[in-house]
Amino acid sequence: MSAVEVQALISSGLPMADDIGFQVESVRPGFARTRVPFNARNIRPGGTLSGPLQMALADAAMYAAILASLDKGAMAVTSNLSINFLHKPAPADLVAEAVVLRMGRRLAFCEVRLLSGEGEDEQMVAHVTGSYALPSVREKAS
Repeated sequence: MSAVEVQALISSGLPMADDIGFQVESVRPGFARTRVPFNARNIRPGGTLSGPLQMALADAAMYAAILASLDKGAMAVTSNLSINFLHKPAPADLVAEAVVLRMGRRLAFCEVRLLSGEGEDEQMVAHVTGSYALPSVREKAS
C-alpha cells in the first residue's frame, strides 16, 4: 500500500489522527515514517510536548508500518505499547520512524524512534516498542 492509502485507512478508522494532524510521509513493507506538525496546544507545563501526543504518534506509526505490510482489508489492534522518554522534544514537528521487527500470524512486534528538531539538531526523544494483535479472518467475520 502507498502512504496515501495508509493515511486514508488510518483517518477513516481513527478520526483522532486527523485531530492531531497525523501525517504518513512514507511507507514500505515493515516501515513507516510519520509526522505530527508542531502545535502550541500540545505543550504541557515545563515546555515539552505532551506524553499522550508522543504515545499517540508512536502507536499510529506502528499501525502504519503494519498496514503497509498487510493486505488492504487486514485489521490490527494494539496489544502492548512501552515508551521510554529520553529527551525533552523541541517545539517543532514530531517525527516517528516505525519498523516491524517480526510479523507473525497472530502478533506483530514493532519498534519506533520518535525524533524532534530539524536537520543537525534532530535527536531521538523517545524509544517505543509495541505489539499488535492480528485478528484472523474467522474473528473478523464474527
